[in-house]
Amino acid sequence: MRRTSVSLPTKHIAHDPHEKPDRYDLEHGREPGLFARMQSSWSSQSQRARYLKTSAIVFVVFLIFYYLSPSGVDLYHEGSSGNSQGQVPSDSSYGTASCTRSFSKEKPIVQYVLMIDAGSTGSRIHVYKFNNCGASPELEDEFFMQTKKIEGQSSGLSAYADDPEAAAKSLDPLLQAALEKVPDKLKGCSPIAVKATAGLRLTGPDKSQRVLDAVRNHLETKYPFPVVSKEENGVAIMDGSDEGVYAWITTNYLLGKIGGPDHSETAAVFDLGGGSTQIVFEPRFEGLTSGGMPEKLAEGDHKYELDFGGRKFALYQYSHLGYGLMSARDAILATLVNDMYSVHKDSTDPRAWMNKPIVNPCYSSGMAKLAKVTLDDNHPLGKKIELNMTGPAVAAPAQCRSLAERILEKEKECKLTPCSFRGVHQPSIAKTFAKEDIYFLSYFYDRTQPLGMPESFTLREMHDLANRVCSGEDGWDVFSSVPGALEELRDRPEHCMDLNFMMALTHTGYEMPIDREVRIAKQIKKNELGWCLGASLPLLSQASGWKCKITEVY
Repeated sequence: MRRTSVSLPTKHIAHDPHEKPDRYDLEHGREPGLFARMQSSWSSQSQRARYLKTSAIVFVVFLIFYYLSPSGVDLYHEGSSGNSQGQVPSDSSYGTASCTRSFSKEKPIVQYVLMIDAGSTGSRIHVYKFNNCGASPELEDEFFMQTKKIEGQSSGLSAYADDPEAAAKSLDPLLQAALEKVPDKLKGCSPIAVKATAGLRLTGPDKSQRVLDAVRNHLETKYPFPVVSKEENGVAIMDGSDEGVYAWITTNYLLGKIGGPDHSETAAVFDLGGGSTQIVFEPRFEGLTSGGMPEKLAEGDHKYELDFGGRKFALYQYSHLGYGLMSARDAILATLVNDMYSVHKDSTDPRAWMNKPIVNPCYSSGMAKLAKVTLDDNHPLGKKIELNMTGPAVAAPAQCRSLAERILEKEKECKLTPCSFRGVHQPSIAKTFAKEDIYFLSYFYDRTQPLGMPESFTLREMHDLANRVCSGEDGWDVFSSVPGALEELRDRPEHCMDLNFMMALTHTGYEMPIDREVRIAKQIKKNELGWCLGASLPLLSQASGWKCKITEVY
């Protein structure tokens, strides 16, 4: 069972320990004797003169101190007038239009957090600007940039597994952009973290660690941002469970369901990356104990107990490594090739079929492509081969979905029922999450939204979309009025494969009802979805493993 705590500030009244208690007790007046003594003091003319002289001297001393004091000392200043709780900017080079003073004296008026997502297909940086005008930090702005795509290969850290220094330098364009976004006076107190995901996970522990060490050294020696410590995994491969939970935090934070006064039912997150896929939701067991249903979520690695903004959540989470979209493509192609090998292995020429175009039911009808296939290390055909593949004369989405379902290994033993696939325990979505919102992120969005799918649709409608795409260009007339849709489909026969895998994963794997409605989104309130924001929120506190590089600014 995983536990974590992400606490956001809560509204409170600041009490000065050196102030008199009466200041905070608004129901009681001042001590009567005090007023009597003041009235008596002012009855004497000589005493009044002494009071006026003393007050004038104090006022002059205050003015001299005010004008001679350095204006740039300390990154953030507390004001000398008005509400004394909050902090104000030291000058006009940074700030926020939302307020002139932070809600609490413990928090600066604005904070920046930098998060690098070192994914399997490329690296991306998110520069978040938060203001502390209210009790909870408000995301005010987000800058997003990714490394340039390289045709046919990854531009992420995993592409430089044998050259750690090159891997570190590949982040320079992202970091240079961040330098322009963060105000100079705040750079030394704007933490940065690098979280690698499935791509680097798959390169092996030795190579990946050398890459991470080079990245940390590059950040610490070449850039002004404080790097989150090793103890807090500031530059590290992120655990798959954290990846999903942070995406869940991001989505529900932007929806206003956590970190604020709204305590409505939270949304589920299904995140489909290149190398892995995550599922996170808050199952509800109330009223379901009949028929052998448990009263609560079973213990195990799938359970993630989260404290966030003063609330406690018991989440189901699981990260299925090897079931991201690109990994699934590889597995489906390998399954098809193994089937072909089994059919021809006893023939007089067991390799003759490899010299002819191979019909692939997961390619759109009428389309062809040279496919690179990765097989097992000791496979008779070799570890890596290239084959000419073509789509069938008539679309065959059902046969494609059959290949996709086979890689899920639904028949694997389920030790803790119920299970999704590969023997992994998962509470029934149909029973424990029957009506709440479900958000499909990342490749789910990328493969459906460009084809004109609305913000919400059912799995049945996604099934119909897959059938239409697999039918080939003769059946794509419906996409002619969707800007960019035909360009998205042409020269991409794998689009049929991708949609059928998504259907197999959600309907067969996760056992979601065919008429269940889901939502797709890339942004909420103009902010990117995914795990990055959820992982950045804890970094607003220096207790999360970083320290400002500067204490004074002149």
